[in-house]
Amino acid sequence: MAQRILALAAEEVPERLQEALQSLGEGELGDMVTTQALKGKETAALLRGIFKGSPCSQPSGVLRRLQLYKHCVPLVESGDLHLGKVSEIIGLLMLEARQLPGHALAELATLFVDVIKGGSLSNGKSLELFSTVLTALASSKESLAYGKGELNGEEFKKQLINTLCSSKWDPRSVIHLANMFRDIPLLGEELQFVVEKVLRMFSKLDLQEIPPLVYQLLLLSAKGSKKTVLEGIISFFNQLDKRQKEEQRVPQSADLEIATMPLDQLRHVEGTVILHIVSVINLDQDLGEELIRLLKTEQQKDPGRALCPFSVALLLSVAVKHRLQEQIFDFLKTSITRSCKDLQFLQASKFLQDLFPQQYDVTAVILEVVKNSAFGWDHVTQGLVDLGFSLMESYEPKKPFGGKAADTSYGLSKTPAQQACRLGASILLETFKVHEPIRSDILEQVLNRVLTKAVSPVSHFIDLLSNIVVSAPLVLQTSSSKVTETFDNLSFLPIDTVQGLLRAVQPLLKVSMSVRDSLILVLQKAIFSRQLDARKAAVAGFLLLLRNFKVLGSLSSSQCSQAIGATQVQADVHACYNSAANEAFCLEILGSLRRCLSQQADVRLMLYEGFYDVLRRNSQLASSIMEMLLSQIKQYYLPQPDLLPPLKLEGCIMAQGDQIFLQEPLAHLLCCIQHCLAWYKSTVHLCQGTEDDDEEEDVGFEQNFEEMLESVTRRMIKSELEDFELDKSADFSLSSGVGVKNNIYAIQVMGICEVLIEYNFNIGNFSKNKFEDVLGLFTCYNKLSEILKEKAGKNKSTLGNKIARSFLSMGFVSTLLTALFRDNAQSHEESLAVLRSSTEFLRYAVSVALQKVQQLEETGQTDGPDGQNPEKMFQNLCKITRVLLWRYTSIPTVVEESGKKKGKSISLLCLEGLLRIFNTVQQLYTARIPQFLQALDITDGDAEETDINVTEKAAFQIRQFQRSLVNQFSSAEDDFNSKETQSLITVLSTLSKLLDPASQQFLQFLTWTVKVCKENALEDIACCKALLSLLFSLHVLYKSPVSLLRELAQDIHACLGDIDQDVEVESRSHFAIVNAKTAAPTVCLLLLGQVDKVLEEVDWLIKKLTSLGSDTSEDSSQASDQTQALEKGVILQLGTLLTVYHELVQTALPAGSCVDTLLRSLSKTYAILTSLIKHVSAALLTVGWLGSKNFFPICYSKLTVTPGSSYAQNWAAKVLRDTKPIPNLIFAIEQYEKFLIHLSKKSKVNLMQYMKLSTSRDFRINASMLDSVLQEHNTEDAENEPDNNQSSTAEQTDENQEPKKKRQRKK
Repeated sequence: MAQRILALAAEEVPERLQEALQSLGEGELGDMVTTQALKGKETAALLRGIFKGSPCSQPSGVLRRLQLYKHCVPLVESGDLHLGKVSEIIGLLMLEARQLPGHALAELATLFVDVIKGGSLSNGKSLELFSTVLTALASSKESLAYGKGELNGEEFKKQLINTLCSSKWDPRSVIHLANMFRDIPLLGEELQFVVEKVLRMFSKLDLQEIPPLVYQLLLLSAKGSKKTVLEGIISFFNQLDKRQKEEQRVPQSADLEIATMPLDQLRHVEGTVILHIVSVINLDQDLGEELIRLLKTEQQKDPGRALCPFSVALLLSVAVKHRLQEQIFDFLKTSITRSCKDLQFLQASKFLQDLFPQQYDVTAVILEVVKNSAFGWDHVTQGLVDLGFSLMESYEPKKPFGGKAADTSYGLSKTPAQQACRLGASILLETFKVHEPIRSDILEQVLNRVLTKAVSPVSHFIDLLSNIVVSAPLVLQTSSSKVTETFDNLSFLPIDTVQGLLRAVQPLLKVSMSVRDSLILVLQKAIFSRQLDARKAAVAGFLLLLRNFKVLGSLSSSQCSQAIGATQVQADVHACYNSAANEAFCLEILGSLRRCLSQQADVRLMLYEGFYDVLRRNSQLASSIMEMLLSQIKQYYLPQPDLLPPLKLEGCIMAQGDQIFLQEPLAHLLCCIQHCLAWYKSTVHLCQGTEDDDEEEDVGFEQNFEEMLESVTRRMIKSELEDFELDKSADFSLSSGVGVKNNIYAIQVMGICEVLIEYNFNIGNFSKNKFEDVLGLFTCYNKLSEILKEKAGKNKSTLGNKIARSFLSMGFVSTLLTALFRDNAQSHEESLAVLRSSTEFLRYAVSVALQKVQQLEETGQTDGPDGQNPEKMFQNLCKITRVLLWRYTSIPTVVEESGKKKGKSISLLCLEGLLRIFNTVQQLYTARIPQFLQALDITDGDAEETDINVTEKAAFQIRQFQRSLVNQFSSAEDDFNSKETQSLITVLSTLSKLLDPASQQFLQFLTWTVKVCKENALEDIACCKALLSLLFSLHVLYKSPVSLLRELAQDIHACLGDIDQDVEVESRSHFAIVNAKTAAPTVCLLLLGQVDKVLEEVDWLIKKLTSLGSDTSEDSSQASDQTQALEKGVILQLGTLLTVYHELVQTALPAGSCVDTLLRSLSKTYAILTSLIKHVSAALLTVGWLGSKNFFPICYSKLTVTPGSSYAQNWAAKVLRDTKPIPNLIFAIEQYEKFLIHLSKKSKVNLMQYMKLSTSRDFRINASMLDSVLQEHNTEDAENEPDNNQSSTAEQTDENQEPKKKRQRKK
């Protein structure tokens, strides 16, 4: 039969063809098509023949065509046919579909919907036909039966799509369906149905099927609904990431169906999806713009949902397109700083923490992206690198004009800008570790910035470079040419940059001979440079090489002071260079450095400060270095035993014209000799296995030095100030050459005395004679020190109260203090009594300790040996703290005899030292605070480190200082020491930061602080300020301080009285600290400062409320609960604050800062109330009502004074004449009125019933004053009455100066 139909179709006789087809039943027609299709022969020709014999003009033809379509759709989906045959059949059916009438198309489309619902689609090929049918149906103008009514083609299509999207889809056919909808013209509403349905299907698909579906969805988004598509994709992967984290946190997941999601599979799928989105954005720029708009909007509502690891990775991948890069990086940087600010804001307030228990941290999210990018996300890496550098450059340390940039590398990141800069460095470091191909690029960019940013601070880039080299030292070998090129520019860089750079790349010098040789060439040239910085750079480089290239046989040093040691490169330098080569190399460098001993003082100074470290790291160079130092000191040493003074000071200075310069820092030279000799005697003598020749040679210079130092000590004690041409009559002014010379001499002599004090104490072994020598040297030092202070005081110099930079080492200071205050050994008692007898010496020892701690706090290191070794510094800090703590708590200041001489008592110096140490430890040694607190607790010295409870240990120390503070408060008025009390309160404030706010100890400390403020009528302004600041800082970490503020405001009101003298204020005192001396301005300004902080919190909450109010996501119920909690918080805060203002606006505050601050604060409050009533909510009407009923009339009475008490008139006249904030306050009140009227209309509640109508501020006549003026001037003519009125009421109407202010506002 098939052959007959084919033959008839070829004969071009349609009548016979139609007869033949009519003779076939429905089943026969289908069987014939199936048989022919399975044979694979002439199927298309048969179908064309059937179509030819079934014209659409005849009902029978349409019916036959429908039968054919209904049979072919299941046939092509059966999977029995070859794909080529299927495409051929579908193509033919699609061509003929447009000829079908509307009702046939509708029936065919309904058939397709039933097929999709039944889930019988296999390859989805028939869906191409479905799209053609729907397209043809949409253009049909025919009325089609649907249910009981009729619809046109477009409406029928819409109903079909709605039905389709509401039904269940087979997960296997989702991709085919998404592809199909691309070919159908869809209206906006229809497209939204489809997109939402496809997004809902994500969770039902296998993970591997998501990327192709996303791609189809993105192509579909070209029609519209871009926001919905992007939001759905980001939300889906955000949920998957959260579930994955949950599974990692709880490995034994109870829900076994959800568990078992392989991490690597998820990351690869996410990477593929990101690639798809980026490729579509390349074709459709609007999609990229929509992505940025979406995330900006979402970030206002919920930052955690907007910036999740997936969306950040997506943004960074898109950022590679330069057109969008600036927008994306600006958005990310803003988000990062905002997140850091919000975190700081939340951490400072327990009230906010309770409202927002889950804190979002964008920095953790971005670092997670770096970690995720290890799963083949190469398209993200460039964006990460660009973002890292952008953050480091945008938020780099700022250099003040004419000053040195604050180096924060050793401290904690405090400001959001510092945190953002640190985040940039972390991104680059982690990316460097994870992605090998991009390492050389990162390294090159870092080196370029170190070179090109010579003017601005580069410490953050050097720290990054150092960390990079530590993480992968051998990577530098592949980039050695870039490092060598950097070396060529060393001479032009600041010395700090040079030192940091050389320390960072030091491991490379050990494994690359070419780099080392190129560095030596550069340094040798720099030594002869005209530029001082270049010569200093050469010295720094040579000292670094000497420290790190050991001569074989050198002792291993366990006290390495450098942060970067040889262990970072697992390479034996002796495998590369034999000992002879190293020795020759080091001696050659020493030869170059010997030339530097004849250069400027700054260059020599660097050498003297660096030799000690070289010796410790390379002990075989000891003899060469010691000989060099010996020959240098001999130039200034006078060997004659009776000659005074023992050193030629005139050789240390140089004159150029009428200017005097220091040529030889003699004290530093002697200091270097003293430390090197002490190290040599303590270390090298331990190894006596050296050759005899060497021993004899070594003993020679050792003996020379000892004899020299002994002689210098003896003669320095005998010397008078006149021997150095220094006495009280000498000129020390810095404006004359003689004065400069005398200052240089004095500083050198004081330094020499300090060096000799340390030397004699160390070698004295608690000998009484040696300690007498120490005291003799100190006498010489002290005389000069007193003269310099006296002269500086006369010149009104700021240096008057500062002692010169001490030459004592930190280690010696800790040893000296321990001996002076804590050494109870019987054998030492007699000798130590010599030193203890001098109060000046004890004060000096504590003062130097204070200076060293201050230097450590400000720069992260100290002068002298081990000054750059954090571990040694920490140990010394612990020792010093133990001594100072014992000394302060054992001997109170009251008991101590301060003597006749001026100056702080030793106990007070100890307290200042403790305060600095507690600050320094929290800044530099945050991770080691438990060990520090344990070191202070002598009774618990053997406890294991893991058992240390920081809160308990800190509370123990706090109790000691609490006792001291209570003693101060209970002492007689004459014995009260204001400075000590302030320091004690500051110490308590510093230690309180170590307490856990949720602990019982914190609550006890807060309760004690409240009790102290309530019971002590403290009249000292500074102490009152410190104590209240402590109270506020503690209270905000426990709960909201508004109730505390209300009580303080009531106390101020009771203490200062009411603005209307006729009103008697109820005498109720909550806090004794609020009294006549402290109430204004001290307590009032502190109170208003705290009120402003609460207002900032409320303002922040209102912004959160506004963003939550615009959130229409699925979690609307959760958002509603959070909104209610926020509204309740705002009501409680503002309601109580209004009662605070209620008290303050009635208080007779003295005109000046208090009134100005109060008026500014009122303006802020009205601005916040205005923004609050814009956020319409029934609950918030309470605050609006409170603001209008209790507060508004009184506030206005401040601005509108009627004749009452004379005090009120005078107060108002003065305040209103002198105060500028009044126009701003009036404007804020009027804005509040305006929106309150709108809210009243909207809520149908009369919120204006307690509001006073605004005063017309252009002109006002006071009637009563007018009457009195008229009576006094009866003689004047009636026509002049207005003038009289104006002149006589000028004082009263001056209260606002309204006309002028109003005009200014209109401008």
